[in-house]
Amino acid sequence: MPSPAVLRQRSRTLVIAAAAVPLALAVLADDVRVRRQLEAARRDPLSGLPGRPELLAYTDRLLRSGRRSSVYVLLVDGDRFKAVNDTYGHACGDTVIRTTGQRLVHWSKGRHAVAVRLGGDEFAVATALPAGSALTDIAALRRQLQQPIHHRAVVLQMTVSVGIACAADLPGETADTILRGADVSMYKVKTGEQVFPYLATRADAYADAVNGRRAGRPGAAQEPAA
Repeated sequence: MPSPAVLRQRSRTLVIAAAAVPLALAVLADDVRVRRQLEAARRDPLSGLPGRPELLAYTDRLLRSGRRSSVYVLLVDGDRFKAVNDTYGHACGDTVIRTTGQRLVHWSKGRHAVAVRLGGDEFAVATALPAGSALTDIAALRRQLQQPIHHRAVVLQMTVSVGIACAADLPGETADTILRGADVSMYKVKTGEQVFPYLATRADAYADAVNGRRAGRPGAAQEPAA
């Protein structure tokens, strides 16, 4: 039988261990809470979607996964969105953004996909799709995004321009370059230079840019004079 001193030592150890359990649980709960707060801070409060950094990080993971041939980046841009704000007010515009975000999330579920809001009425998706059905799936997403949007008594028939960049067409390129290709693809579709679905070429991915953005794109500042 253990001596009284040994029994007392064991008792103290048990007390200390029992006291440490709530502390460990509290630290774990606090860590989870902080992570959730950081995740919420990274999400756009209107659409509920993350932003460009999450898109690029997820695209990088897809590219490293050995499924490069199935990796697609989509650039989605609303048509005549400014007219919605000007005609019906910003609350109506907010409904368009919110609804678009919800539809992107719905499409992304069940797929290897992440949808983000880049800003304004511009969104992007990184996804892995079977080559045989990829364009069909993307066309289905476009149809979903163009379903009527209801805001109070207003029914909006929105259209979107969708640019597509397939990593298989841009071998060795980074996530950022592939996204730029999708941006140029979207712009060509929007302006009527190309017809949807149009897949970005290497020339598109390396189109002239200003501060990393397509030259002439709203929000792209001009280079300072030399």
